[in-house]
Amino acid sequence: MTAAIALPTLPFPVLLVEDDTNDVLLIQRAFRQAGLSAPLRVADGEEAVAYLGCGEPYADRERHPRPALVLLDLKLPRRGGLEVLEWLRAQPAAVSRVPVVVLTSSKESGDIERAYELGANSYLVKPVRFDALLDMVKSLGSYWAVHNQTPPIDYGPGTGA
Repeated sequence: MTAAIALPTLPFPVLLVEDDTNDVLLIQRAFRQAGLSAPLRVADGEEAVAYLGCGEPYADRERHPRPALVLLDLKLPRRGGLEVLEWLRAQPAAVSRVPVVVLTSSKESGDIERAYELGANSYLVKPVRFDALLDMVKSLGSYWAVHNQTPPIDYGPGTGA
């Protein structure tokens, strides 16, 4: 029997970019059951760009912390997930280095290939069953919050960090 990995109790802000309310509720529930803080959430690609770029109404980083991880759906209103990813990777390091996990229902090889070309760190297909989603969230928390090492980022003056 393997020992359970203790997930962090410190804040580990995750930004969930998801427009489907049912998926949001399931993902938030999985985060809670995994012992992780519920993810921050924006509902479309334009909101994601505003949040990540520290634009209004997300400029206050005490109220809207810079995420340590982005979970990005592809099929979003106003600006698609691939467009958000392309925008993100073109930003200065303080913004562009945030890890992005594509979490989508698309199994299309073209979507997978394009996401990696644009700099996705991982591509996951949303599980159909809740227990599989919970396992996925536990693995995400363990990998990104416990095991993964990231370089320090100098946010510089006026970046809202």
